[in-house]
Amino acid sequence: MKIIVSPAKTMIENTDSYIGSSIPTYIDYSENLLKEIRKKTYEELKEIWKCNEKIADENFERFKDMNLQGSLTPAIFSYQGIQYQYMAVNVMEASAIEYIRENLYILSGFFGILRAFDGVSPYRLEMQAKFFVGEHKNLYEFWGDKIYKKLFEKDDVVINLASKEYSKTVESYLSKEDKFISCIFAERKEGKTVQKATLAKMARGEMVNFIASNNIQDEEKIKEFDRLGFKFDKELSNNKKYVFILE
Repeated sequence: MKIIVSPAKTMIENTDSYIGSSIPTYIDYSENLLKEIRKKTYEELKEIWKCNEKIADENFERFKDMNLQGSLTPAIFSYQGIQYQYMAVNVMEASAIEYIRENLYILSGFFGILRAFDGVSPYRLEMQAKFFVGEHKNLYEFWGDKIYKKLFEKDDVVINLASKEYSKTVESYLSKEDKFISCIFAERKEGKTVQKATLAKMARGEMVNFIASNNIQDEEKIKEFDRLGFKFDKELSNNKKYVFILE
């Protein structure tokens, strides 16, 4: 079983606890992206990043000095968003960390797809960025079916805990035989189910922790998730979508 999650915009460099022990699958493509990024002016990149000057300055310097072959931070410890805070990998038991190492994949605009302990350098490049790469009009075209192929190189079940922006890099290529289950976290409001971004990120992180801490190998066991007040809703769910409602 594989789990996919989105990256986070906020990243740090930290090799104190762990050093990235594996190389990203599509590192050669990342090197090509790096070359294309370095051709851009500061103003062009700032427009692509849609950010303020402080963030633009930081990331312009990051790409200028980036070395993708150095002593790098494992991806799981580099990303610092809400979802990663709720994964709480820093306080996991060794067995749960090993589960993360084997089963968790992070989707990325710059790296395509990462395993948890792939070594990364902090960057800013969202999948939906308006970034032309050669003949490709955006990053979705650039990555094509590469992310999908990596996930389904074996007949694995893939648990989708990624946002739509990232999960569509996989969903666009799914066949009827592929087992791809999206987890949705919502609450009932005026007779409708409503998803709130921050709460969903928290729940996705908790779900990763729940799966890893319990060494879950069967997707049916995921339905037992009961953290943050969420409960599995059988009526709203099917074999492609597990819906958890805030009680």
